[in-house]
Amino acid sequence: MTNTDPMERIAAALERMSPPPLGAPDFTAEAFVWETRPDRLMAIDRVSRVALDLLIGVERSRDTLLANTRQFARGLPANNALLWGARGMGKSSIVKAIHAAVRAEGHDLKLVELQREDLPTVGRLLDVLRHAPYRFVLFCDDLSFSHDDEHYKSLKAVLDGGVAGRPENVVLYATSNRRHLMPRDMIENERGSAINPSEAVEEKVSLSDRFGLWLGFHPCSQDEYLDMIRGYCDSHGLEVDADTLRAEAIEWQATRGSRSGRVAWQFFVDLAGRQGISLA
Repeated sequence: MTNTDPMERIAAALERMSPPPLGAPDFTAEAFVWETRPDRLMAIDRVSRVALDLLIGVERSRDTLLANTRQFARGLPANNALLWGARGMGKSSIVKAIHAAVRAEGHDLKLVELQREDLPTVGRLLDVLRHAPYRFVLFCDDLSFSHDDEHYKSLKAVLDGGVAGRPENVVLYATSNRRHLMPRDMIENERGSAINPSEAVEEKVSLSDRFGLWLGFHPCSQDEYLDMIRGYCDSHGLEVDADTLRAEAIEWQATRGSRSGRVAWQFFVDLAGRQGISLA
């Protein structure tokens, strides 16, 4: 057996443990998912999304985010955005729809999805995007933090932290069911048990303050719910009697115990299937 120098063995072990350097990505695709085993930007051939004009009941948030995204795509100042509120009301759909709308206006804007569990690697991702000749919407869906979760510290690098700061060609859009990104009972528990209650939660709560735009999404009315379904029917050429549609849609929402854009789409999928209409 040949004797190997201990330092050489340590160096070889470290080389096996460290991820290989990421090669120059091919940015020809319009959307990517950041993966970390190993680090790479996986191109998405077809983004799952709906048309912007089919998102009903969220017009104010839609128009605000669209204006912000247009500014960013033109190289003008733009804010990071937190889309928060009711489940199923189109928070993630609106990000993807606006990305498509801005691209249709002639801007080669890229969408990069970052999973919440991969937040600790966001520094490496920003290094990849920083020098690319494109502008990127970094999209983190369903963002929230628990009591002992330290991932929120990594997020500050995207918002405004660190010496290098956020790259000029990257803006962050995140969605969450919580306005302050952590459960209210955890905020109250920490305030009640801490020696200095205000400092105990300030770091986590202030994270949401670093988003320049807060866009709220609230439960829809029954009329908005029905308008969503009619919009889907018109868009896909599905003809059904108005009274029948209304009765079945209301029965569907009653069985689900909720009313939202997601429930409207699920009813429409069921209706289209029963009518033999393909949605591909």
